[in-house]
Amino acid sequence: MGNFETLMRRADTLRHLESDPQKSEWWVGYMRGLRRGHHGEMFGTEAEHNLWTAAADSDDELRSARGRGYRAGLILEPRDPE
Repeated sequence: MGNFETLMRRADTLRHLESDPQKSEWWVGYMRGLRRGHHGEMFGTEAEHNLWTAAADSDDELRSARGRGYRAGLILEPRDPE
């Protein structure tokens, strides 16, 4: 199993185990970022990518968590929510 598959499985498991809504949303964003990082421009549109990237700067805590997770997932690195 490749690094992408390993990271996706780990992230999905941790998302389901997480009781904190912000951390759960971080994992949702992380998984989407992993997909974009793995598949490149073949996954989603440039407009969607820009929305997910910009979400990290949102005043809404859950949206911000998704955006931060997305940014972390883009680089295909194993990380936990901050």
